[in-house]
Amino acid sequence: MEKIKPTSTDKENTGQDVYRLTRYTKVLACIILLLIGSCIYLLNGRAVQKPTAIKATANMQLSHVSDAVIKPFDNSEEGKLADYGHRLITETYKYLGTEVKKGVITGNNLACSSCHLNGGTKAYAAPYVGLSAVFPIYIGRENKIASLEERINGCFERSMNGSAIPTDSKEMRAIISYIKHLSKDASIGNRIEGQGFVKINIPDRAADKVKGAAVFKQYCVTCHGKNGQGNRRGQRGDKQGYLYPPLWGNDSYNDGAGMARLLTAARFIKGNMPLGATAENPLLTDEEAYDVAAYINSFSRPQKANKELDYPDLAKKPKDCPYPPYIDEIAITQHKLGPFNF
Repeated sequence: MEKIKPTSTDKENTGQDVYRLTRYTKVLACIILLLIGSCIYLLNGRAVQKPTAIKATANMQLSHVSDAVIKPFDNSEEGKLADYGHRLITETYKYLGTEVKKGVITGNNLACSSCHLNGGTKAYAAPYVGLSAVFPIYIGRENKIASLEERINGCFERSMNGSAIPTDSKEMRAIISYIKHLSKDASIGNRIEGQGFVKINIPDRAADKVKGAAVFKQYCVTCHGKNGQGNRRGQRGDKQGYLYPPLWGNDSYNDGAGMARLLTAARFIKGNMPLGATAENPLLTDEEAYDVAAYINSFSRPQKANKELDYPDLAKKPKDCPYPPYIDEIAITQHKLGPFNF
C-alpha cells in the first residue's frame, strides 16, 4: 500500500494543533495550581485559627495553680480591699500578731504565707487559688458543710494559735476578697491541679525520729535553726515576723493544726522543702519527708483547747490525727507515728 506523504499544509496544521494543546495544558496546569494553592491557604488558615481559639478559651480558666499570678490590684473599693487582704496574708504578724498592741488575733508571729507559700500561689502548698470556686465544702473535722470564712477561722484558731475573726469584719472581708482575686480564672465547682498537697507513698512502718533528726540537720537547720526556732527578720517585739518560721515551741502552730498531723506535714514537706523544692522536682524522698515530719512534731507546741470536740463523727477522723478520742483501740503512739496500715 502506498504511503501518503504529508503536505506542507498538513505539517502547518499539526504544528498549530500541538501549539494549542500545549497552551491549553499550561493554562489548565495554572488553574489547577491556583486551586491547590487556595485549598492549602484555607486549610492552613483553619489550622492556625483552631489552636488560637482553644488557647484563648484555656486562658480564661486555670488548669493548674502554677499558671496563676497575683494580678495588680485596681483602684476600686474591691481592689483596695483585696490589696489589704494580701498584706494580711503575707504580713499577718504586723497587723494581727501578738506584738501588735491592739486587736491581737493570732497567738504567734507567723504569717498565713508561712504555710500558704508565695502569698498562697505556690502549687501543692495549700494554695488559695481556686478556693472561692469550691467553697462551701464538707469538712470532716466539723462534720458539716463549711463556708470559706469558717475554714479561714479554723486556720486562725489552729495554725495561728489564735482566735476567730468576726465574719463581718474588714479583715475577713479583705482576706476573702484577696482569695477571690486569685480565683477569678478558676472554674466554679471544680478543683484544679496543684491544690492541696502532693501525694506520697506512705512507708509501711513507724516513722523514725532518729532518721528524721538526721534529715533535719542536713536540710533544715540552715533556715529554721538547729533548735527549730526559725530566723527572725528583726528583734522580738518589732512586728517584723520571721524570714523562716519556727517549727515548734510557743511561736509555732498548735497541736490541733493540720500540720501537727504526720502525713499532712510529710506531704507539705515533700512538695516544698527544703527551699527550692517543688512537687515536680522534690529534694527529699517520701521516707525522708515522713521521718523528718515525725521529728518536727515530736517537740512541744501550744495546746489547742477542746480538741475532743473535733470530728463529731469519729469515723471521719484521719488515721494520723495525734489526739484522741478514736473510733478504734489502736494506741495513740501508732496514730502519731504509724504504721498506718489499719
